[in-house]
Amino acid sequence: MNLLPLERLGARCTPEGIADFGVFLPWVSDENGNRISVKIIHETDQFLQDVPAKSFPMECSIDPKYGEYWHCQVEIDASEKPHKRSVWGNPGRYVYRYSLERGDKEPIDWIIDPYAREFGIGKLSAFTLGYEPHIWGKGEEEWRIPRQEDLIIYELMINEFGGDMETAVRHLEYLEDLGVNCIEIMPVTNIANTTDWGFLPIGYFGVDERFGKRRDMQRLIESAHQRGIAVILDMVYGHTDSLFPYSYLYREMGFGENPFLGDFAKNLFGESTDFRRALTRDFFYTVNHHWLKTYHVDGFRYDCVPNYWDGPTGQGYANLVYQTYKLVEGMSGSQDHWQRFFEGDEIRLIQCAEQLEGPEEILEKTYSSSTWQNQTLDAATDVAKAVAGEEAGKLEGHLTHLGHRLGLLGYPKTMKINEDTIPKSALQYIENHDHYRFVCNFRTISRDDNDLLKEGDRRCWYKVQPYLIAIMTARGIPLIWQGQEMGENYFLPESGMGRVVIFRPMRWDYFYDPIGKRSIWLTRRLMKLRRKEQFLRGDHWFYDDPERYQSRGLLLFSRRAGDVFSLVALNFTDSDQKTYFPFPLGGDYYEEIHGEEGFRAKAGEWREIDIPSNYGRIWTAESGR
Repeated sequence: MNLLPLERLGARCTPEGIADFGVFLPWVSDENGNRISVKIIHETDQFLQDVPAKSFPMECSIDPKYGEYWHCQVEIDASEKPHKRSVWGNPGRYVYRYSLERGDKEPIDWIIDPYAREFGIGKLSAFTLGYEPHIWGKGEEEWRIPRQEDLIIYELMINEFGGDMETAVRHLEYLEDLGVNCIEIMPVTNIANTTDWGFLPIGYFGVDERFGKRRDMQRLIESAHQRGIAVILDMVYGHTDSLFPYSYLYREMGFGENPFLGDFAKNLFGESTDFRRALTRDFFYTVNHHWLKTYHVDGFRYDCVPNYWDGPTGQGYANLVYQTYKLVEGMSGSQDHWQRFFEGDEIRLIQCAEQLEGPEEILEKTYSSSTWQNQTLDAATDVAKAVAGEEAGKLEGHLTHLGHRLGLLGYPKTMKINEDTIPKSALQYIENHDHYRFVCNFRTISRDDNDLLKEGDRRCWYKVQPYLIAIMTARGIPLIWQGQEMGENYFLPESGMGRVVIFRPMRWDYFYDPIGKRSIWLTRRLMKLRRKEQFLRGDHWFYDDPERYQSRGLLLFSRRAGDVFSLVALNFTDSDQKTYFPFPLGGDYYEEIHGEEGFRAKAGEWREIDIPSNYGRIWTAESGR
């Protein structure tokens, strides 16, 4: 893969008011009578009927690698206002689009710049006259990404979490206090809709205007780093929106083939990108480089990997994560803040796949460092249904399956790929943006006949506790979805546009109510234990004893590092229970969640332990602590 020449692409404006525009449009040649112009207007003028956009013709030349290249240079001169009311020539943001004329055929207007760094409302690309770049503070030089085994991830959507970037920055102190050290942000790139999850991009090189400007994003990331929080972005490379210019323009022109899009791997959503095309491969590789270099992100969560998964030696996903890893590796010793990825011989670039169809394979055969996997979520959901009586007689088997998933049975811890040894892990969650809140498994409340307004009954919040304890003490990387720690209870349909276009703001008032207080206390306590205790990131062992444990709705597993042993005992039923367990390590045991003194046990001694209903206990040996 090669980096595209961004110094020649998109809109770039000098302090003197000279704006350069450039775009690759393969097969769109001036020799065929095509004429492309750029239409520009100050964003203050854009809704005034007397102030038209100014149009400037572009010239076509041939790039030896990518084909037709259209470009022009425009002077933003205040003396050439299109109307006396216009603010043309003043500093500020200008919005623009490309327009194609082709003889006597209907013009094709509203062509988005695929290389734009800024965006206006909806489909408009933008640039800023008088733009002042963000100046990174000295603390950024000291920032290092946490080790993968230490990560606790908080998934959020900017406008639902805080409204915009500025408010999100103010909430970072809350996340730091909660115990989070990595945030996974849902797509921030440009889309056509005002309210949308963002998984149908029309622009990739900047921040959607509904969230803020690029400086706001840079400030958010720097502020996160100052609080010890890494930032990874949800990036959508397997498909685009139909308005994405490499879809829209070529469709409108009637081309039977496309230089960027096409059938490739699976076509699950949107307009499928074709990684057999050099432009496509280099485009997304350049997008990665741009966000790593310009915005200092610490890695990526790659959405919908099946859409561009063509095997471990293919041209799609596997090649992209490999090339991105090698890009970062080659920056060792660089002075441009790339040092955040390096600690000794370790490269801490976070590359997390959403490959739900083959999560084990994606870790074993690619340069991915981690992966989403729904196996734990599905197993937990099965347990919840069985406890509720929906699947009578299946509780024992479901709890056994959940125990294996909490231990990530079958997942590698490290892999040597080529000459590189990469730590491997999977995310552990019971909630994320793709699913209804876990409390909905126990009871829902309908506001009317529409499922869109259905919610989980928060009075059942206590039933979620053993599942939360499980993912926070399991092997893998725990992930919390925004508001989960406060007992958020939104319902989410399994299909339809109601999933992605309904605004579900985080209800911060839950922080203060009795349910929220108790839920957030437990989350904070578990995160503190996870961050503090190395043994909670050590070896995992599930005690598979169906008659003694699973058949009674109990689940026991241990975490161990060196001479420290910890038993996690979970009770998924509505009754307090007692059981016996043979503690393999002799010593004084201490209950971690509530800080209670425990008991002394000899090695191999069976001791009776109490496990409260819909809750759990963590017993840890004092020796070696």
